[in-house]
Amino acid sequence: QVQLVESGGGLVQAGSSLSLSCAASGLTFSRYFMAWFRQVPGKEREFVAAIGLSASSQYYTNSVKGRFTISRDNAKNTVYLQMNSLKPEDTAVYSCAADRYGRPNYARESVYDYWGQGTQVTVSS
Repeated sequence: QVQLVESGGGLVQAGSSLSLSCAASGLTFSRYFMAWFRQVPGKEREFVAAIGLSASSQYYTNSVKGRFTISRDNAKNTVYLQMNSLKPEDTAVYSCAADRYGRPNYARESVYDYWGQGTQVTVSS
């Protein structure tokens, strides 16, 4: 049974940092393309960042470039999202996702095979 479990969310002030983790089990983690998405109530889920199998390839949505960093530790079956200079508009539930095939349209929800339950990030102004 595949499980993706996020942690690290919380309530912080604007300008602060948070580090999210997503621990994977039940799959061969090193063979999965991983990503972070976020969702605000009433809005569609939004792509945030993605990382290739060896971590040499990273992709970001424009609004987080230069502030967020995605990384992975294949030995620990974990993907991370370091979030710096947080803004109130970053407030959302952040979820990690896993794609077995590393498809090129990595920003689309539909390509991902597995999802975590999410962790809430709230940034106050």
